[in-house]
Amino acid sequence: MQVLVRDNNIDQALRVLKKKLQREGVFREMKARRAYEKPSERRAREKQEAVRRARKTARKQAQREGLIPGPKRKAAPGRGR
Repeated sequence: MQVLVRDNNIDQALRVLKKKLQREGVFREMKARRAYEKPSERRAREKQEAVRRARKTARKQAQREGLIPGPKRKAAPGRGR
């Protein structure tokens, strides 16, 4: 992973690095590895994550097909009359 530092702006480079690490899931992985996770707990967690992903996929598919309404859009500021 690479982050370019422009004009010696370390603060901006750190923000970019943190965002990249967050997107890759490094922080979540570090938190999960702090303590031992029993194999049964691991299986239960992975199954729960799979169910959550499947529900999210099904919900998005239903929204695309028009079966359920999509997320509410925020009104643009200054346009509410």
